[in-house]
Amino acid sequence: MDDESQPSTTKSTAEGETADPIPSGLTRQEYESLKPVINEFHRHHIASTSSGQCSSLLSQRINAPVPAVWSVVCRFDRPQVYKHFIKNCSLKNPSEGIHVGCLREVNVISGLPANTSTERLDVLDDDRHVTGFSIIGGEHRLRNYQSVTTVNAVGERATVVLESYVVDVPEGNTEEDTRMFADTVVRLNLQKLASVAESMARGHHHRG
Repeated sequence: MDDESQPSTTKSTAEGETADPIPSGLTRQEYESLKPVINEFHRHHIASTSSGQCSSLLSQRINAPVPAVWSVVCRFDRPQVYKHFIKNCSLKNPSEGIHVGCLREVNVISGLPANTSTERLDVLDDDRHVTGFSIIGGEHRLRNYQSVTTVNAVGERATVVLESYVVDVPEGNTEEDTRMFADTVVRLNLQKLASVAESMARGHHHRG
C-alpha cells in the first residue's frame, strides 16, 4: 500500500493531552474541514480519557465514494466483512433488525487473546454516516471499549474514515502497550475496509 492508504493516528495520554493533532494522512485543509466532525463525535474520546484508560483517533483515506464505504461500515450484523480476526457474528434478536441498543455476539478466531465479545450498537446515523459501539461482555482484553466511526467525503470520490476509541488499560499492562494493541487491530480493519470499499467502487464503475 502507498502512504495514502495507511491509516494515521492521533493518540492521547491518560491526562487528555493530544499529540499530532493533524493526522499525517490528511492535509491541513482536509483536517480543518473535518474538525467539526472530530469535535462532535471523536473529541470526547480523546479529551475525557481518565486514569487507567487510553484512547486514540485513527484515519483512513479510501478511494471510493461515501455510499460505498458506508454500505460496509453500517452493517452492524456483518463486521467480519472488513474486520479481521472475527470468525462469525450474530445478532441477539435478529427479528428486531439493526437498531440503536441492539446486541451482537462475536466469535473471535483462535490464536488471539480473546474468544468472544458481546457488543452494543450505540449510534447509527445513516444521514450523517456515524456509527459506534461498546463492548459490554465476553472473553477478551478490551474492557469498557467504546468506539465511534465516521465516514466523511473529501473531494468528489474520496472518503476519509475516522475511528476513535477509549478502553481500559488492563491490570499489569501499560497504557502504551494497550494502545499499541488496539491501534493495530483498528488499523488492520481500516486497511481491509479500504480494500473492500475500493473493490466495490471499481466493480460498480465497470458495470456502469
